[in-house]
Amino acid sequence: MSRAFTANNITALISGLLFGAGLTVSTMVDPARVLGILDVLGDWDPALAFVMLGGIAVYMPLYWVLVRNKNKALLGDYFHLPTKRKIDKPLLFGASIFGIGWGLTGICPGPGITNLSSGNLGIIAFLLSMLIGMLLASKYKSKTVENANDT
Repeated sequence: MSRAFTANNITALISGLLFGAGLTVSTMVDPARVLGILDVLGDWDPALAFVMLGGIAVYMPLYWVLVRNKNKALLGDYFHLPTKRKIDKPLLFGASIFGIGWGLTGICPGPGITNLSSGNLGIIAFLLSMLIGMLLASKYKSKTVENANDT
């Protein structure tokens, strides 16, 4: 095992734990809290908006200083920033499915994984559904690439 691999994994673990702790402390793992921001005509709760604005306020200056004009990360690995700028059907379809799922359940992948520690069977069902969706999307994508190569 190389040092870079170990350093990257330790950094990823610490980042994930910090992210999970932040979600938990801010109560953004609570589906009712997340659904509260979507209920603009009822009992609207802007807490999630403030958490997102706080995250943006911290990340944006760091992005401009550390990421924007660089092609390597601090640990030496290359950034894998998206190059595709076209809004296409798969993007719109995937974003729609994500939004509908988020709106129905109040859970998105980050908090869903964090909520595993709760032992809630609903979270386990959510994560299994998410994994099945990811596998289906991967198979669909590889099939469409194969079909494109055949023509």
